[in-house]
Amino acid sequence: MASVLVVEDDQFVRSALIRHLSEASHTVRSVGTALEALREVAHFRFDVVILDLGLPDLDGAEALKMLRSITDVPVIIATARDDESEIVRLLNDGADDYLTKPFSVEHLSARMAAVLRRSRAAGGEAPPPRVLRVGGLSIDPLRRSAELDGAELDLTRREFDLLTFLAGRPGVVVARKELLAEVWQQSYGDDQTIDVHLSWLRRKLGETAARPRYLHTLRGVGVKLQPPAGAPDAGAPVTEPPA
Repeated sequence: MASVLVVEDDQFVRSALIRHLSEASHTVRSVGTALEALREVAHFRFDVVILDLGLPDLDGAEALKMLRSITDVPVIIATARDDESEIVRLLNDGADDYLTKPFSVEHLSARMAAVLRRSRAAGGEAPPPRVLRVGGLSIDPLRRSAELDGAELDLTRREFDLLTFLAGRPGVVVARKELLAEVWQQSYGDDQTIDVHLSWLRRKLGETAARPRYLHTLRGVGVKLQPPAGAPDAGAPVTEPPA
């Protein structure tokens, strides 16, 4: 079973996809515009996105680029366009697979299964072996769960990856270039992407850039995560085997 986001403005096609995916025991959310899709992936974790190109507010090719700036969730393009050069360009821009309409539900299911196998295999190559604790933060990389003072944090996939990376280096200033390389797997990119995710993380940690508790930005240098002054474990992270 997978968590699937369907991005499709044609109500008939959208309803059919939702019905068939739900019958296959997948959890499905759906939207009809690119901006709605961006909001969804920013606030929910998905295993795969099925993206139509002919969206009313933004061409799907541009939507793909924007999705790739905030998430590495697998994306399957599903569209009536069949130009080979465009297919190649979209795959180079970050699409994981491409389906030309009309297609059967069985075909879509097989493509989804293949994409999910690749994604899960890549994600399982070297799972972190411990729970990280920094002040009141507790992060379990294996279960992909995080708590602050005993309350579970509702983090997106990228927010979790960013928090985990910083929590593994408490008190260490991490350059933005390193964050792009390690968290986003990009050799270059827009600093605004990092700023947006830091802003979302701060909100969920109950702090602001002006009054930080855990996340501290050093202008022109980078970002560090450290426990609040006077908190336990202020010197180093506590690591322990996952439960």
